[in-house]
Amino acid sequence: MPELRKDPIVGRWVIISTERGKRPTDFARTTKTKEPKLCPFCPSNEASTPPEIYAVRDNDSAPNTPGWSLRVIPNKFPALKIEGDLNREGEGIFDKMNGIGAHEVIIETPDHMKDLVDLELGQIEKVIWAYRERILDLKKDPRFKYILIFKNQGEAAGASLEHAHSQLIATPILPKRVIEELDGSKRYYEYKERCIYCDIIKQELKSKIRVVAYNDMYVAIEPFASRFPFETWILPRYHEANFEYIKGDAISRLADLLKTILKKLSIALNNPPYNMVIHSLPLDSQSQKEYHWHIEIIPKLTKVAGFEWGTGFYINPTIPEDAAKYLIEVET
Repeated sequence: MPELRKDPIVGRWVIISTERGKRPTDFARTTKTKEPKLCPFCPSNEASTPPEIYAVRDNDSAPNTPGWSLRVIPNKFPALKIEGDLNREGEGIFDKMNGIGAHEVIIETPDHMKDLVDLELGQIEKVIWAYRERILDLKKDPRFKYILIFKNQGEAAGASLEHAHSQLIATPILPKRVIEELDGSKRYYEYKERCIYCDIIKQELKSKIRVVAYNDMYVAIEPFASRFPFETWILPRYHEANFEYIKGDAISRLADLLKTILKKLSIALNNPPYNMVIHSLPLDSQSQKEYHWHIEIIPKLTKVAGFEWGTGFYINPTIPEDAAKYLIEVET
Protein backbone atom coordinates (compact mmCIF):
# COMPACT_ATOMS: atom_id res chain seq x y z
CA MET A 1 0.00 0.00 0.00
CA PRO A 2 1.36 3.48 -0.81
CA GLU A 3 2.56 5.62 2.10
CA LEU A 4 2.43 9.33 2.73
CA ARG A 5 5.57 10.49 4.54
CA LYS A 6 6.15 13.94 6.00
CA ASP A 7 9.53 15.62 5.82
CA PRO A 8 10.22 16.63 9.46
CA ILE A 9 12.26 19.70 8.41
CA VAL A 10 10.17 21.53 5.81
CA GLY A 11 6.83 19.79 6.44
CA ARG A 12 6.46 18.62 2.83
CA TRP A 13 4.55 15.39 2.22
CA VAL A 14 5.91 12.75 -0.15
CA ILE A 15 4.10 9.77 -1.66
CA ILE A 16 6.16 6.59 -1.38
CA SER A 17 4.59 4.51 -4.12
CA THR A 18 5.28 1.05 -2.71
CA GLU A 19 3.17 -0.67 -5.37
CA ARG A 20 5.46 0.65 -8.09
CA GLY A 21 8.44 -0.60 -6.09
CA LYS A 22 11.20 0.22 -8.54
CA ARG A 23 14.68 -1.27 -8.12
CA PRO A 24 17.87 -0.01 -9.81
CA THR A 25 17.42 -2.37 -12.76
CA ASP A 26 14.01 -0.86 -13.53
CA PHE A 27 15.35 2.59 -14.38
CA ALA A 28 16.55 3.68 -17.81
CA ARG A 29 20.30 3.46 -18.29
CA THR A 30 22.51 6.20 -19.68
CA THR A 31 25.57 5.82 -21.85
CA LYS A 32 28.58 8.08 -21.63
CA THR A 33 29.50 9.68 -24.95
CA LYS A 34 32.59 11.55 -23.87
CA GLU A 35 34.48 12.98 -26.83
CA PRO A 36 36.81 15.90 -26.00
CA LYS A 37 36.52 17.61 -29.42
CA LEU A 38 36.97 21.35 -28.70
CA CYS A 39 36.21 21.41 -24.99
CA PRO A 40 36.83 24.90 -23.50
CA PHE A 41 37.58 23.35 -20.09
CA CYS A 42 40.49 21.23 -21.32
CA PRO A 43 44.15 22.31 -20.88
CA SER A 44 45.51 24.47 -23.72
CA ASN A 45 42.03 25.92 -24.26
CA GLU A 46 42.25 28.44 -21.41
CA ALA A 47 41.76 31.32 -23.85
CA SER A 48 38.27 29.95 -24.57
CA THR A 49 37.13 30.79 -21.04
CA PRO A 50 37.04 34.01 -19.00
CA PRO A 51 40.23 34.62 -16.95
CA GLU A 52 40.52 32.35 -13.92
CA ILE A 53 39.54 33.59 -10.46
CA TYR A 54 41.23 30.81 -8.51
CA ALA A 55 43.42 27.88 -9.50
CA VAL A 56 45.58 25.09 -8.11
CA ARG A 57 48.73 25.13 -10.26
CA ASP A 58 52.26 23.88 -10.61
CA ASN A 59 54.72 26.34 -9.08
CA ASP A 60 56.04 27.55 -12.41
CA SER A 61 52.82 27.77 -14.44
CA ALA A 62 51.31 31.14 -15.28
CA PRO A 63 47.61 32.01 -14.84
CA ASN A 64 45.33 31.05 -17.74
CA THR A 65 47.83 28.58 -19.18
CA PRO A 66 48.19 24.78 -18.87
CA GLY A 67 49.74 23.39 -15.69
CA TRP A 68 46.68 23.51 -13.44
CA SER A 69 44.93 20.72 -11.55
CA LEU A 70 41.79 22.79 -10.78
CA ARG A 71 40.46 26.09 -12.12
CA VAL A 72 37.64 28.43 -11.12
CA ILE A 73 36.35 30.82 -13.78
CA PRO A 74 33.37 33.15 -14.18
CA ASN A 75 30.55 31.51 -16.10
CA LYS A 76 30.71 32.71 -19.71
CA PHE A 77 26.90 32.96 -19.77
CA PRO A 78 26.07 33.97 -16.17
CA ALA A 79 22.62 33.72 -14.66
CA LEU A 80 23.51 36.76 -12.52
CA LYS A 81 26.20 39.42 -13.04
CA ILE A 82 28.54 40.77 -10.41
CA GLU A 83 28.75 44.35 -11.67
CA GLY A 84 26.21 46.99 -10.64
CA ASP A 85 23.71 47.83 -7.93
CA LEU A 86 20.53 46.05 -6.93
CA ASN A 87 18.22 49.06 -7.50
CA ARG A 88 15.20 47.48 -5.84
CA GLU A 89 11.92 48.97 -7.04
CA GLY A 90 8.24 48.27 -7.23
CA GLU A 91 5.93 48.15 -10.22
CA GLY A 92 2.48 48.28 -8.68
CA ILE A 93 2.19 45.16 -6.53
CA PHE A 94 5.22 43.61 -8.23
CA ASP A 95 8.82 43.83 -6.97
CA LYS A 96 11.96 43.68 -9.04
CA MET A 97 15.71 44.40 -8.87
CA ASN A 98 18.74 44.10 -11.09
CA GLY A 99 20.14 40.61 -11.63
CA ILE A 100 23.17 41.12 -9.40
CA GLY A 101 25.10 38.11 -8.16
CA ALA A 102 28.02 35.86 -9.02
CA HIS A 103 28.10 32.79 -11.24
CA GLU A 104 31.29 30.72 -11.30
CA VAL A 105 32.42 27.38 -12.70
CA ILE A 106 34.73 25.05 -10.78
CA ILE A 107 36.59 22.87 -13.32
CA GLU A 108 37.34 19.84 -11.18
CA THR A 109 40.11 18.20 -13.20
CA PRO A 110 42.13 18.80 -16.37
CA ASP A 111 41.31 15.22 -17.50
CA HIS A 112 38.31 15.37 -19.83
CA MET A 113 37.61 11.66 -19.48
CA LYS A 114 37.22 11.65 -15.68
CA ASP A 115 34.15 12.49 -13.63
CA LEU A 116 34.18 13.51 -9.97
CA VAL A 117 33.67 9.89 -8.92
CA ASP A 118 36.81 8.87 -10.83
CA LEU A 119 39.17 11.34 -9.15
CA GLU A 120 41.75 10.43 -6.53
CA LEU A 121 40.87 11.48 -2.99
CA GLY A 122 43.50 14.21 -3.05
CA GLN A 123 41.87 15.79 -6.09
CA ILE A 124 38.39 15.60 -4.54
CA GLU A 125 39.85 17.37 -1.50
CA LYS A 126 41.05 20.16 -3.81
CA VAL A 127 37.51 20.48 -5.19
CA ILE A 128 36.01 20.77 -1.70
CA TRP A 129 38.72 23.27 -0.71
CA ALA A 130 37.90 25.36 -3.79
CA TYR A 131 34.22 25.40 -2.77
CA ARG A 132 35.26 26.67 0.65
CA GLU A 133 37.65 29.31 -0.65
CA ARG A 134 35.18 30.78 -3.13
CA ILE A 135 32.41 31.04 -0.51
CA LEU A 136 34.76 32.74 1.95
CA ASP A 137 35.78 35.25 -0.71
CA LEU A 138 32.29 36.03 -2.02
CA LYS A 139 30.66 36.31 1.40
CA LYS A 140 32.65 39.54 1.88
CA ASP A 141 30.30 41.20 -0.63
CA PRO A 142 27.39 42.70 1.37
CA ARG A 143 25.08 42.48 -1.66
CA PHE A 144 24.96 38.68 -1.45
CA LYS A 145 22.60 36.81 0.89
CA TYR A 146 23.20 33.22 -0.19
CA ILE A 147 25.78 31.13 -2.04
CA LEU A 148 24.82 27.80 -3.55
CA ILE A 149 27.34 25.22 -4.70
CA PHE A 150 25.81 22.74 -7.11
CA LYS A 151 26.79 20.13 -9.66
CA ASN A 152 24.83 18.98 -12.71
CA GLN A 153 26.26 15.67 -13.84
CA GLY A 154 25.07 14.54 -17.27
CA GLU A 155 22.87 16.14 -19.89
CA ALA A 156 19.65 14.91 -18.26
CA ALA A 157 20.67 16.74 -15.08
CA GLY A 158 21.26 20.03 -16.90
CA ALA A 159 24.97 19.87 -17.77
CA SER A 160 25.78 21.53 -21.09
CA LEU A 161 29.43 20.39 -21.09
CA GLU A 162 30.67 16.90 -20.27
CA HIS A 163 33.98 17.98 -18.72
CA ALA A 164 33.70 17.49 -14.94
CA HIS A 165 32.70 20.73 -13.28
CA SER A 166 30.60 22.25 -10.51
CA GLN A 167 29.03 25.68 -10.29
CA LEU A 168 28.53 28.42 -7.74
CA ILE A 169 25.83 31.08 -7.76
CA ALA A 170 25.66 33.90 -5.22
CA THR A 171 22.24 35.55 -4.95
CA PRO A 172 21.02 38.83 -3.40
CA ILE A 173 17.95 37.08 -1.97
CA LEU A 174 17.36 33.85 -0.04
CA PRO A 175 16.10 30.87 -2.07
CA LYS A 176 12.62 29.64 -1.07
CA ARG A 177 13.88 26.11 -0.47
CA VAL A 178 16.50 27.35 1.99
CA ILE A 179 13.96 29.57 3.78
CA GLU A 180 11.75 26.51 4.26
CA GLU A 181 14.64 24.58 5.80
CA LEU A 182 15.55 27.49 8.07
CA ASP A 183 11.98 28.00 9.23
CA GLY A 184 11.52 24.29 9.93
CA SER A 185 14.82 24.11 11.80
CA LYS A 186 13.94 27.14 13.92
CA ARG A 187 10.49 25.77 14.83
CA TYR A 188 12.02 22.49 15.96
CA TYR A 189 14.74 24.25 17.96
CA GLU A 190 12.25 26.55 19.67
CA TYR A 191 10.21 23.50 20.70
CA LYS A 192 13.01 21.10 21.72
CA GLU A 193 16.13 23.29 22.02
CA ARG A 194 17.96 20.84 19.77
CA CYS A 195 19.01 20.83 16.13
CA ILE A 196 16.61 18.74 14.06
CA TYR A 197 19.41 17.55 11.79
CA CYS A 198 21.43 16.37 14.78
CA ASP A 199 18.39 14.47 16.04
CA ILE A 200 17.85 12.90 12.61
CA ILE A 201 21.50 11.82 12.48
CA LYS A 202 21.31 10.31 15.98
CA GLN A 203 18.13 8.39 15.17
CA GLU A 204 19.36 7.16 11.79
CA LEU A 205 22.68 5.93 13.22
CA LYS A 206 20.79 4.11 15.96
CA SER A 207 18.33 2.35 13.62
CA LYS A 208 20.74 1.99 10.65
CA ILE A 209 17.82 1.19 8.29
CA ARG A 210 18.43 4.23 6.05
CA VAL A 211 22.18 4.68 6.61
CA VAL A 212 24.23 3.92 3.50
CA ALA A 213 27.73 4.65 4.83
CA TYR A 214 29.46 6.67 7.52
CA ASN A 215 32.80 7.48 9.06
CA ASP A 216 33.88 9.24 12.23
CA MET A 217 32.85 12.69 10.90
CA TYR A 218 30.05 12.20 8.33
CA VAL A 219 27.03 10.03 7.62
CA ALA A 220 25.20 9.33 4.34
CA ILE A 221 21.49 8.49 4.52
CA GLU A 222 18.44 7.94 2.36
CA PRO A 223 16.04 10.55 3.86
CA PHE A 224 12.85 9.21 5.47
CA ALA A 225 10.70 11.31 3.11
CA SER A 226 12.92 11.03 0.03
CA ARG A 227 11.53 12.95 -2.92
CA PHE A 228 13.33 10.85 -5.52
CA PRO A 229 14.65 7.29 -5.90
CA PHE A 230 18.09 6.91 -4.29
CA GLU A 231 18.13 10.52 -3.06
CA THR A 232 21.11 10.58 -0.70
CA TRP A 233 22.18 13.13 1.89
CA ILE A 234 25.62 13.56 3.44
CA LEU A 235 25.68 15.35 6.80
CA PRO A 236 28.44 16.15 9.30
CA ARG A 237 27.99 14.13 12.50
CA TYR A 238 29.19 17.14 14.48
CA HIS A 239 26.99 20.24 14.56
CA GLU A 240 28.03 22.88 12.03
CA ALA A 241 25.81 25.37 10.22
CA ASN A 242 28.34 26.81 7.77
CA PHE A 243 29.94 24.62 5.12
CA GLU A 244 32.70 27.17 4.53
CA TYR A 245 34.14 26.56 8.01
CA ILE A 246 35.23 23.08 6.95
CA LYS A 247 39.00 22.47 7.01
CA GLY A 248 41.76 19.96 7.73
CA ASP A 249 40.67 16.41 8.48
CA ALA A 250 37.03 17.35 7.90
CA ILE A 251 37.79 17.95 4.21
CA SER A 252 39.65 14.66 3.75
CA ARG A 253 36.95 12.67 5.55
CA LEU A 254 34.23 14.34 3.48
CA ALA A 255 36.13 13.58 0.27
CA ASP A 256 36.37 9.94 1.32
CA LEU A 257 32.66 9.53 2.04
CA LEU A 258 31.59 11.56 -1.00
CA LYS A 259 33.66 9.33 -3.28
CA THR A 260 32.20 6.22 -1.62
CA ILE A 261 28.62 7.40 -2.16
CA LEU A 262 29.18 8.52 -5.76
CA LYS A 263 30.87 5.19 -6.48
CA LYS A 264 27.97 3.22 -4.99
CA LEU A 265 25.42 5.23 -7.00
CA SER A 266 27.50 4.86 -10.17
CA ILE A 267 27.77 1.08 -9.81
CA ALA A 268 24.18 0.53 -8.68
CA LEU A 269 22.58 2.80 -11.28
CA ASN A 270 25.07 2.54 -14.16
CA ASN A 271 26.60 6.00 -13.88
CA PRO A 272 23.33 7.98 -13.65
CA PRO A 273 23.00 11.69 -14.32
CA TYR A 274 22.57 13.47 -11.01
CA ASN A 275 22.30 16.83 -9.29
CA MET A 276 24.31 17.61 -6.19
CA VAL A 277 23.72 20.68 -4.01
CA ILE A 278 25.29 21.97 -0.81
CA HIS A 279 22.87 23.68 1.55
CA SER A 280 24.62 25.93 4.04
CA LEU A 281 23.60 28.74 6.37
CA PRO A 282 22.76 32.05 4.63
CA LEU A 283 25.55 34.60 4.80
CA ASP A 284 23.92 37.01 7.25
CA SER A 285 21.99 34.49 9.35
CA GLN A 286 22.44 34.04 13.09
CA SER A 287 20.89 30.56 13.14
CA GLN A 288 24.09 28.64 13.90
CA LYS A 289 22.39 26.64 16.66
CA GLU A 290 19.35 25.65 14.61
CA TYR A 291 20.73 24.89 11.14
CA HIS A 292 23.05 22.13 9.91
CA TRP A 293 24.78 22.16 6.50
CA HIS A 294 24.38 19.12 4.28
CA ILE A 295 24.87 17.78 0.77
CA GLU A 296 21.94 16.46 -1.27
CA ILE A 297 22.64 14.07 -4.17
CA ILE A 298 19.69 13.34 -6.46
CA PRO A 299 20.06 10.83 -9.30
CA LYS A 300 17.88 11.76 -12.29
CA LEU A 301 15.85 8.57 -12.54
CA THR A 302 12.30 9.91 -12.71
CA LYS A 303 10.64 13.02 -14.11
CA VAL A 304 8.76 15.75 -12.30
CA ALA A 305 5.37 15.90 -14.04
CA GLY A 306 1.95 17.48 -13.74
CA PHE A 307 0.99 16.10 -10.34
CA GLU A 308 4.23 17.28 -8.76
CA TRP A 309 4.02 20.74 -10.32
CA GLY A 310 0.34 21.10 -9.44
CA THR A 311 0.52 19.94 -5.82
CA GLY A 312 4.09 20.26 -4.54
CA PHE A 313 3.95 16.54 -3.69
CA TYR A 314 6.61 14.19 -5.01
CA ILE A 315 5.98 10.56 -5.95
CA ASN A 316 8.93 8.32 -5.16
CA PRO A 317 8.64 4.77 -6.59
CA THR A 318 11.55 3.44 -4.52
CA ILE A 319 11.23 2.94 -0.77
CA PRO A 320 14.15 4.73 0.96
CA GLU A 321 14.84 1.72 3.19
CA ASP A 322 15.12 -0.51 0.11
CA ALA A 323 17.42 2.01 -1.60
CA ALA A 324 19.68 2.09 1.49
CA LYS A 325 19.81 -1.70 1.68
CA TYR A 326 20.71 -1.97 -1.98
CA LEU A 327 23.47 0.67 -1.79
CA ILE A 328 24.94 -0.86 1.38
CA GLU A 329 25.47 -4.10 -0.53
CA VAL A 330 27.31 -2.40 -3.39
CA GLU A 331 31.04 -2.99 -3.00
CA THR A 332 33.31 -0.10 -3.96
